[in-house]
Amino acid sequence: MNELSIEQRLEKKGIRPTANRITVMRELMRQTRPVNLSHLEECLITLDKSSIFRVLSLFADHGVVHTIDDGSGSVKYEVCGDAESHNPTDMHIHFSCQECGEISCMESVKIPPVDMPEGYEAVSVNYMVKGVCPKCGERKKLRP
Repeated sequence: MNELSIEQRLEKKGIRPTANRITVMRELMRQTRPVNLSHLEECLITLDKSSIFRVLSLFADHGVVHTIDDGSGSVKYEVCGDAESHNPTDMHIHFSCQECGEISCMESVKIPPVDMPEGYEAVSVNYMVKGVCPKCGERKKLRP
């Protein structure tokens, strides 16, 4: 995706596309897995941690990214797949490997609908499956 389409994507979500926001968005889109703030700080050496965090918070508030709590104490961020719609029923399951720590998106596995009691409204859903990824599973088999 080029800068113009990043700008358009941000503008559709009501976000003014500043240089910092475009830089953070470009890096998030480059990533193949959800990433935490520290990882982004290492990748974006021209921005300080607080600037990156402010951009991520803005993106989360406007549905550009969703946050993933994998229980590690470090929130992960991932660009929402569809810039037009962002709601709990569109979200997918994440898998956290207990061997290597990588988080994988299971985009083909949708979060099942949750019937909330009257008066409650679901705003987000965090569905994390933990186990061993195929790569680590193969390594375990090869160990004597």
